[in-house]
Amino acid sequence: MEIRQITEDYAVAPQIGVEHVKLIKVAGFKSVICNRPDTEDGAVPHDEIEAAVKEAGLEFRFIPVVSGQMTEKDVADQAAALEELPKPVLAYCRSGARCTNLYAMVQEYRK
Repeated sequence: MEIRQITEDYAVAPQIGVEHVKLIKVAGFKSVICNRPDTEDGAVPHDEIEAAVKEAGLEFRFIPVVSGQMTEKDVADQAAALEELPKPVLAYCRSGARCTNLYAMVQEYRK
């Protein structure tokens, strides 16, 4: 599992599996956001990840963003989640790029 630190409180990763949740917790993350729709080829259904994350005592949000089709609502939902969730937060999608781009848009949204 590759984790890329964006800020002190936000990191991104490619698709995670249930087997990664323990490592995510040990790394100190308090929350996980899934930005990958379940309908994407190769996606692990978010409900499997969500159950493992919650069982580990972490928070979880599902904010599916279609690659190349980010909307204002996606940005607003991510901004709200980042305000509400315990930090640090790990967000994941297919490669981590969508989560990184979404974070940049959240910063613009907050201005």
